Amino acid sequence: MAYRTVYPYTNEVLQTYDPATDAELEQALAAGHALYKQWRDADPAPRARILRQIAARLRAKRTEYATIMTHDMGKLIGESEDEIDLCAAIADYYAEHGPAFLQPQPLPTNQGKAYYVRQATGVLVMVEPWNFPFYQVMRVFAPNFMAGNPMILKHASITPGSAAAFQELVTSAGAPAGALTNLFMSYDQVSKAIADPRVAGVALTGSERGGASVAAEAGKNLTKSSMELGGTDVFIALDDADWNRVYKLAPAARLANSGQVCTSAKRFVIAASHYDEFLEHLKAAFALRKPGDPLDPLTTLAPVSSASAKKKIQSQIDEAVANGAQVYYGNEPIDLPGQFVQPTILTGLTPDNPLYSQEIFGPVAEVFKVDSDDEAVALANDSNYGLGGAVFSQDQARAEAVAARIETGMTFINQSLRSVPELPFGGVKNSGYGRELNELGFSTFTNEHLIVAAPQD
Repeated sequence: MAYRTVYPYTNEVLQTYDPATDAELEQALAAGHALYKQWRDADPAPRARILRQIAARLRAKRTEYATIMTHDMGKLIGESEDEIDLCAAIADYYAEHGPAFLQPQPLPTNQGKAYYVRQATGVLVMVEPWNFPFYQVMRVFAPNFMAGNPMILKHASITPGSAAAFQELVTSAGAPAGALTNLFMSYDQVSKAIADPRVAGVALTGSERGGASVAAEAGKNLTKSSMELGGTDVFIALDDADWNRVYKLAPAARLANSGQVCTSAKRFVIAASHYDEFLEHLKAAFALRKPGDPLDPLTTLAPVSSASAKKKIQSQIDEAVANGAQVYYGNEPIDLPGQFVQPTILTGLTPDNPLYSQEIFGPVAEVFKVDSDDEAVALANDSNYGLGGAVFSQDQARAEAVAARIETGMTFINQSLRSVPELPFGGVKNSGYGRELNELGFSTFTNEHLIVAAPQD
């Protein structure tokens, strides 16, 4: 596995990195395990102070870190800067609330004094993707650092600059050796790490295929795991929606990060009475996107992350069209050297079309027409995935009733799905299991240790 930064706008190889050795993996495991034993009975307050320092350094070096991400995978510089802001907010959130989350939690019982305490469990392995090179790491790092679980990071091979920068960030903020160790590992080394008895868990964000492989390794070794594996999220607009709001939010819901977002709106489920009008609005908004250098603030369409990503997106479009889908807009080449995909709108997707059951990770919207709430819910649930979604209606009770019937981990009403530190993040079905962020971000890899003292006479 070659770790290298290839700028998707110019196709230039900016830097290559040496792969990790088995000796480096052993050193990381030993350092992490030693630190876990030290942290196990230590006051978490110093870790909260380090998280504050991490947040401060993120804000102080915002553009520097953002530029590293843009060079790695091509996202718009403004989106990279927003990602750094979100990471700083997550670090601050756990610094502020982590100590309270780790306090003993009382439990009512007639068995005496009962409570549980959240305790660290050991070294974790993080297998993280390229589309949010800092945020995906911070989502796992911040709560587990606060809880006292040291971590080993295996990042995507196309975002090594971000991985190295995150390691530098944590170390420069004062974290002890072993708290976070970035290693440019092979998948065989990941398997070796998961099998090591010093490893208590593995967190993966990535593809369904990658998740299944890592989960199998974890299961074989009785190692706890969490998985976030993408989705085919719906954006449902019922007939009584605020259509001006729908038209305003829909384009960005699909095109943010050039469509490379697990929770982006991939399937637009639109009431028949507004279907044609919605398509025209979406087409007009897509046509305004300006491709160019993602480091230029005037650019509004960045390239996708790599040549292989572009090739896969195009093959999915071609296969969908060959099986009866219609191109309402887009699917034309962009005359620039980078890995650009024109924003594209597909209609006429039927259940027998291969794309109907796939996630397409790029700036491609699928639009469906429905005649009722029941039809919208049935279409939403006709997917192997269940990560997130959105429902638009001016009748909140109606929107909440529809939202409650959708088989997802997260549903937002009259707004696009977003990630903030205080709200839990995760899905169901083939979108994975476990939750990150919020207080629930502590649950996956901590021991919720029950302690019961007999009633006193």
